[in-house]
Amino acid sequence: MAEKRAGTGMRKFGHGLRLIGISVVAGVVAAGIALPAVAAAGLGAQSAADDFQSLPDDFKTPALSQASTILDAQGGTIATVYDRDRTVVPADQISPLVKTALVDIEDNRFYEHGAIDLKGVLRAVDKNASSGTTQGASTLTQQYVKNVFVDEAGEDPQKVAEAQRQTVGRKIQELKYAIKVEETLGKDQILTNYLNITFFGEKAYGIESAARRYFGVHAKDLTLPQAAMLAGLVQSPSGYDPVVNPTAAKERRDTVLRKMAEYGHITKEQAQQAIATPLGLNVQAPQQGCILAKQGEGFFCDYVRKVVLTDPAFGKSAAERQAVWKRGGLQIHTTLDPKAQAALYSSVTDHVNAGDQAATAMSIVEPGTGKILAMGQSRPYGVDDKQHQTQINYNVTKAMGGGLGFPTGSTFKPIVAAAALENGLTPSQSYTTDYSIPWPAMKDCSGAKFPSSGQVHNDSPTLTGQFTMKTAMAQSVNTYFAKLEADTGLCGVAQMANKLGITEQAGGEKLQVVPSMTLGSNDLTPLAMASVYAAFAAHGTYCAPTAVTSITGPDGKQLALPQAGCSSVMSANTADTVTAMLKGVVEDGTGKAAGLDGRDSAGKTGTTNESRQVWFVGYTPEMAGATVVSDTDNPKPLDGQRIGGKVVGQAFGGTLAGPIWRDAMDGALSGVPAGTFPAVPLP
Repeated sequence: MAEKRAGTGMRKFGHGLRLIGISVVAGVVAAGIALPAVAAAGLGAQSAADDFQSLPDDFKTPALSQASTILDAQGGTIATVYDRDRTVVPADQISPLVKTALVDIEDNRFYEHGAIDLKGVLRAVDKNASSGTTQGASTLTQQYVKNVFVDEAGEDPQKVAEAQRQTVGRKIQELKYAIKVEETLGKDQILTNYLNITFFGEKAYGIESAARRYFGVHAKDLTLPQAAMLAGLVQSPSGYDPVVNPTAAKERRDTVLRKMAEYGHITKEQAQQAIATPLGLNVQAPQQGCILAKQGEGFFCDYVRKVVLTDPAFGKSAAERQAVWKRGGLQIHTTLDPKAQAALYSSVTDHVNAGDQAATAMSIVEPGTGKILAMGQSRPYGVDDKQHQTQINYNVTKAMGGGLGFPTGSTFKPIVAAAALENGLTPSQSYTTDYSIPWPAMKDCSGAKFPSSGQVHNDSPTLTGQFTMKTAMAQSVNTYFAKLEADTGLCGVAQMANKLGITEQAGGEKLQVVPSMTLGSNDLTPLAMASVYAAFAAHGTYCAPTAVTSITGPDGKQLALPQAGCSSVMSANTADTVTAMLKGVVEDGTGKAAGLDGRDSAGKTGTTNESRQVWFVGYTPEMAGATVVSDTDNPKPLDGQRIGGKVVGQAFGGTLAGPIWRDAMDGALSGVPAGTFPAVPLP
C-alpha cells in the first residue's frame, strides 16, 4: 500500500510541479518510500512537496566546534582546550586514500549524482518492497547535512535526539538543504566538510583528530589500512570502535578494502595485503584542558576561560560568550611570561608543600599595562583530593573562579597613605601614640558616624612614641594609621581604594567602609593587591589586570578585545612618595627579609589577627607581585603549623610570605636590567 500511495503521489507531483528538478521529485519519493510512516500517517507525496517548498532556503555551512589553544607571551602552548576534540584541516591535509575509502563504502556514485541519488532511491524502493524493511538512500551530501544538525545540537541530549529523528519533516529538510549544499559547494569541498564534521568515536571529531587518536599520525599521512578503518567507522563509531571491538573493526575495515578493490581504486593485491595487516592501533589518550599545564599555569588558564565567558567584549550575553568558547578554534595569546611563571611556581612549591594545611598564592603583574605575568599557588590545579588538588584559584575573586579572598592586614596601609597625601596631608605628618588607643571617631561617605570606641593596638608594646608617615610605614604602626585614617576621612580612603580597582570584596560582598579598613579587614585577592601596588610603581597609573593580548577566531580574523583599563588615579608625586616609604620597609623595616639584592624594590608586610594570614606585596620598576599564606578552610593561626617542612614558630608577613615573594621575583627578573625608583626626599 505504501508503494502504491507513493507512486500515485509521484505522478500527481510531477504534473503539478513541472519546473522543479528531478532531484526534488526523487527527494519526495525517498521521503515517502524510505519512510513508510508517510503512508500510515495519510501523507502523500503532494503533502511532502508542499512541506518541501515551504522550507526556508537558508542553509549555511557552519563554523565547526574545534579545539582552542591558549598561548603564553612567547607563543608557547599553555593548554589546548575544547568542547569537542576537532581540528579542522583543508583538503590538501587529508590523505586521498581516506577520501576514496569513504566514498566507496558510503556513496560510490557520489561524483556522479546530485544531492539525491535516483538509482539509490529506486534500489531502496525495490528492496523495501521485497523485504518489508526500511533502507535509506542517503548520499554523502545528505549525511553531511544531518551531521550539521547534530553538531549544532551540541551536548544537549534532547536536541541531539531531535536532530537524529527520521521523521518525514526532518527527511524533507535534509533533502532541501542537501540540494542547497550541492548548488553552493563543489563535491571535493562537500567531502572535505564531511570528513571534518563527522564523529569517529573515542571523543574524536573530524578526520584529523581521529587519525591522531587511533594512530598518532596526521590525516595527510594515513596509510591504506588506516584510512579504510576510519572510513568504516562513520557508519557506527561505537559498534566498530577498534578499542572496544577490534574484531568488528577489522571486519568492517576489510569490507571497505574489498569495496575499494571492487570499484577499481586499488588492486586486489593491495586489498589482500592491507587485509593481512593488523589494525596497528597507537591510541593517543585525549590531551586537553588546563589540568595539563606543566608550570602551575592551570589556574591562569582557567582564569583566561573565565575572561572569555564573562567579558562583554566576547558577546553581549552569557549565551553568546558560551557559544564563542564552545565553538572553539581560537588562538588565544596571553600575557603570561614563561620565565616569570616558572620562577613563581618554583618559589610557591618550594616554600609551601601541596599537602600542608596552609597554602600560598601569588600573582605578578606589569606596572603601566596591567598584564598578568605570572599566577600560581602551592596546591596543584585539578580535582584529585588525594593529590591535594583544587580548582579554586586563590589569586582571584569568586566570580573569576576563586574563593572568598583573604583579609589583607597591613598591606592596605599604603592605600590609606595615598589617600592622605591626595587629601593634602604630607609625609611629615606625625602623631605621638601609645601601644593601644581608642579608635578615633570617623564617618563614611554616606555621613554615617563611627564614634570613638574599642581599642586598636600595635603588634609590639615597644611601638610607642612619635612617628612620621615614613617611620610608621616601616614599622607598620597600627595606632598611627588609625589616626591618619581619621584625619584623611573614611570616605577618602574608600574612594582611593575604588580608584585602585577595589570596589567590592572577593566574594562579591560590599566593601566594608569601616575604621578597621586601614588594618586590612576586607577580604581581597593577590591579583587585586598586586594591581594596586603596580599603580605606585607606574607613578599613579592604575591598570586593571589583563590576561589576553589577542584572540584569532577559526576564520583567521581577530576578535575584539576588552578596552584597555588604565587611568591616572593619583598624582605622580603621591605615588612616588608612597614608593619611597615602601622602599624603606624593605631596607630597614618589617620587610627586610624580602628585599632584593642589586635592584630597587619596595613593599609592605601584612599579618592579620592571630596570624591567620600573612602577606607580602611588593614591586620593582618592572614588576609588582602579591603573596599570601593562609589556611584556606576555616583559617586557623599559622603559628605552630608545619609549612614547607618546617614548623613555624611565629608567623609574620616579612618572614613567611616575604621570602616566597623574594625568590619568585628574583627568578622572574633574572637577566632584566635593573630600573630605579625616583628619588623622593622624606622627612
